[in-house]
Amino acid sequence: MTPRRRDPLPGFGLSLGVTLLWLLGLVLIPLLALLLRPLELGPAGFWHSVTEPRVLAALRLSFLGALAAAAATVPPGLLVAWVLVRYRFPGRRLLDGMVDLPFALPTAVAGLALTALYAPNGWLGAPLAALGLKVAYTPLGVVLAMAFVGLPFIVRTVEPVLRDLPREAEEAAATLGASRAQTLWRVVLPALAPALLAGFAMAAARAIGEYGSVIFIAGNMPMVSEIAPLLIVVRLEQFDYAGAAAVGVAMLALSFLLLLALNLVQRLWRRA
Repeated sequence: MTPRRRDPLPGFGLSLGVTLLWLLGLVLIPLLALLLRPLELGPAGFWHSVTEPRVLAALRLSFLGALAAAAATVPPGLLVAWVLVRYRFPGRRLLDGMVDLPFALPTAVAGLALTALYAPNGWLGAPLAALGLKVAYTPLGVVLAMAFVGLPFIVRTVEPVLRDLPREAEEAAATLGASRAQTLWRVVLPALAPALLAGFAMAAARAIGEYGSVIFIAGNMPMVSEIAPLLIVVRLEQFDYAGAAAVGVAMLALSFLLLLALNLVQRLWRRA
């Protein structure tokens, strides 16, 4: 008689049940409620609610701004990760801790700080305004705030991959006469590309739903610098719960499609 095979994970049934229970209560039921609430409007009412010019402008700014912010954080995020991994210098631990500052800092405080810096009379906003570049209360300010909260995702995603990257390939490229730029472009970046894409996806996902750090510097002008999360709050304040849920469903669908596209690109990159 063969002995009974023991489960390597003790308490698997109980732990799986608790996991599914928490997933049901924290994710699935709220999402189901979000999907059911716009049914009060009917198909025509839902379509009209999410295709209003103000809603489309807010969705456009939220998603295109998030993509622009995530793309803008890739080069500095890669540079910061490279410096933290490859160099030892005084203040390195301080810099390493500052990378996580957007995680710990309340988003409203970050928004106030960015507004104070980039307002027309701020330390950085005044010289930029003299050059004809206005940051605060414009879509550029929205992208700046989104980039602020998205930068740590790039750094923390690339850092462990860069730390485990073997030096032999770089040394072999240098031995074969490759310059530093060629080594970086043809050896290092292809190995880091999946991590960069994953960090880009996480930074974009965080930026899409960002609220606190954006509303202060955005100016919240409809059709100009109003983001979709703020529009949801506006509709809630007007007791238009179904309309707010409709915008939330639109954001959910667009976010799902965006993450699906990024995952497909990442899989294709790994197969190439």
